Amino acid sequence: MNKLIHLPEPTLLFGHGQSVEDPRDGLSLFGPFDPAQTLGVRYGVIGTKTGIRRFVEWVEKIQHPVVEEKPTRLRPPFPGFEAAFGIPFSPKPLVQVEFNEAELMKHVLIGDRFKRTYETAGFFTERILEAIRTEEDKPTLWFIIAPEDVYKYCRPAQSVGKELRIEAEGTMRPSEAHRLQKQPALFGAWNEAAVPYQYDPDFRNQIKGRLLSQKVLTQVIRESTLAHREFLNKAGKPTRQLDKLQSEIAWNLGSAIYYKVGGRPWKLNGVRKGVCYVGLAYKRDEKNADPQAACCAAQMFLDSGDGVVFKGNVGPWMTGKRGHFHLTTNAAFQLLNQAIDSYKAKHEGYPPDELFVHGRVRFEEPEWNGFLEAAGKRTKVVGVKIDDGDAFRLYREQGSMPMMRGVAWVQDDRSAYLWTRGFTPRLQTYPGKEVPSPLFVEVCKGEAPIQTVLQDVLALTKLNYNSCRFADGLPVTLKFADAVGEVLISGPAVPKAPLPFRHYI
Repeated sequence: MNKLIHLPEPTLLFGHGQSVEDPRDGLSLFGPFDPAQTLGVRYGVIGTKTGIRRFVEWVEKIQHPVVEEKPTRLRPPFPGFEAAFGIPFSPKPLVQVEFNEAELMKHVLIGDRFKRTYETAGFFTERILEAIRTEEDKPTLWFIIAPEDVYKYCRPAQSVGKELRIEAEGTMRPSEAHRLQKQPALFGAWNEAAVPYQYDPDFRNQIKGRLLSQKVLTQVIRESTLAHREFLNKAGKPTRQLDKLQSEIAWNLGSAIYYKVGGRPWKLNGVRKGVCYVGLAYKRDEKNADPQAACCAAQMFLDSGDGVVFKGNVGPWMTGKRGHFHLTTNAAFQLLNQAIDSYKAKHEGYPPDELFVHGRVRFEEPEWNGFLEAAGKRTKVVGVKIDDGDAFRLYREQGSMPMMRGVAWVQDDRSAYLWTRGFTPRLQTYPGKEVPSPLFVEVCKGEAPIQTVLQDVLALTKLNYNSCRFADGLPVTLKFADAVGEVLISGPAVPKAPLPFRHYI
């Protein structure tokens, strides 16, 4: 077998059982597939007085259509939040937590990046948890309005200039803090000083990770995303060129908000019943002294479109070539067993008929045996390797547009190159700048028709509820692999997993 085929564009289901290709068309015409079980977006907001004002003005703005000066199929008009999602989103928060920016900056400008990010994230999480304890109203979702300086300084590679820097006391090397975590010192103050170094110096990941155990849903938004024209450079022009992205911002945030408050904006049409997909995510644990130490997580997506994340143990999973991770038989069994148990809980005790495991490398025999043992005889397991096919390109002989999305070069009955990016007829354009590269898809374990696997992968590029666009280049099983892994290892192990996917995005 050696042929070029074109797969039909997967469609999505919306309200009233209607199906279309583009989620923005479906939401505009028919509303969401699954009505949220709520009378509206019940939310809290935390920020400076100015930040909250900007957020409220943005919520007021999206009560009405948001239309670009020259709307296109790529960036269609946003019809208004309630028009698109069917529930109100009041500009008046249920709970409002306001703080003084000068108080926040005492943490944001700390010289040590670990202490800086830990204290800044704690500044927000402590106030959110206090509001949850003391306020009578209980928001479903918390909006964290981050000032630009938080974005500027509270990321891993950032530093504070000498003229602004606040020198930190009690600093130590991360390796020393990790050693104290395993074997605490006799002096409690020294152990306490080591705590910030047990967390990754990334504000967003820490916020998500530190609120996982309390199951607090959050949406972090930069102030400049809400009001970019209020942030000007020396020439008097916006520092971020977002004028042509206002409807896109409304669509993306609107979809994420609706999903986080309990609704499903859309569902894949024609998905096979009893099938689920598990993507394996590995993240190197830089805080661990063992250079092979990594955290493994499984993201399971059901035929309903729901997603659940499971955390496996941190272990020496990195083997051989950097970026190649493999589990032991026991670790593989435990991880997949969690996923199948969760599936049973949602399907009256029945396991899935088919379970596709997506990874970036081929599965080795020990871990594959663990997967098979967890699946038992009632569930068929198929291992699929999905990797970037960067070394391969196809070009059209005529025209300025690249290959069409959905084209696949099938090499044999187990492998193919699939173009998930390319010219898209519904958009009448290619939403990219470079010649699109394909994904290399291989059935590396188990048995399944290659065309079925390719159609599944193409469909899973349309399940990203965190951004309302036509499709992504990667299936959702791998799209958020790094992001989920970073949240899971952003700090000490979080008990009582698993949690729905909405907690990690």
